[in-house]
Amino acid sequence: MNYLTEWITNIIIFVLLATVIDMLLPSSSMQKYTKIVTGLILITIILTPLFKLLSTDFEKAIGAIHFEGQVESASVENSIEMKKKEIQASQRAYILEQMAVQMKQDVEKEMIERFDKEIVDIKIKATDFENLPESIEQVAVVLSESNSPSAVATIQPIEVNSEKNTQKEPDVKDISSLLSKQWNVPNDKLVIEVEGGN
Repeated sequence: MNYLTEWITNIIIFVLLATVIDMLLPSSSMQKYTKIVTGLILITIILTPLFKLLSTDFEKAIGAIHFEGQVESASVENSIEMKKKEIQASQRAYILEQMAVQMKQDVEKEMIERFDKEIVDIKIKATDFENLPESIEQVAVVLSESNSPSAVATIQPIEVNSEKNTQKEPDVKDISSLLSKQWNVPNDKLVIEVEGGN
């Protein structure tokens, strides 16, 4: 735009200057030659942008324009891709968190009643979030002793006996099979940790 205004300004100034020179010259045979010379100079000034365009290297000019546009579009694509990945990661984390809450609610009551244990934490690892129940790689469950009032009511008096103690701690295999059945997750994908135990 700056080049265009400069070009038009040069044309206007030259036309004014040529008019003043034409008025100052007396009517003679020299005036004819002066008009021819000023006309040729005016044509040259008008064609200056065309000469500059022809003198430049087209491949470099086009390459520079294309390269700048390509760099800008690549940076925009990269930023869009990064934002997309951030959004997807937060969505996946939210989905896994909600899934863990739902899984805990599904077995919470039965875990307290049968094993006197409650779920403290559930961590789920999955690969394909489109096929979530099938794509779960691992479910890590942390259990602890239940503090609910119903658990206190189920405690029975302990009898000291010299024979082997028949009452035993619930087996992790039993807990694992219950969780596997309720959550529809294979046993080998369950990792169970009991606080204060194994």
